Amino acid sequence: MKDNQDHFEILRKIQNKPNSTQRQLAEELGFSLGKLNYCLKELKKKGLIKLKNFRKNNRKINYMYILTPSGISTKTKLTINFMQKKMKEYEDLKKELIKNDNKNLYNNQFKEKIAIDNEFRRNLSSNQSWQ
Repeated sequence: MKDNQDHFEILRKIQNKPNSTQRQLAEELGFSLGKLNYCLKELKKKGLIKLKNFRKNNRKINYMYILTPSGISTKTKLTINFMQKKMKEYEDLKKELIKNDNKNLYNNQFKEKIAIDNEFRRNLSSNQSWQ
């Protein structure tokens, strides 16, 4: 499950910034370089990304990460799953808040009723002692 989340985040970053270096991707994702490298290899093995290398200058080779059609499809499915999970979490949280609000409302109403009853009793006893 965590791998799916990591893969989703990587696929999303790659789609938005295909020219990012591994160091930049790792930093933006909060991953170590080793973890990112491992994940990239897994995504490549699954056929979800391709690496294209090109020379930026004579001494340095850079890579461009490209989502394959399968990668785009997988990213879309992961996005849908992510959104469904977040919507469920939202609905569960909303239910919990409503339940707590209702409980608090009931407790407040109960406290108000007790305060009114106590006030009524005080008034009643003071009126009886007056007579």
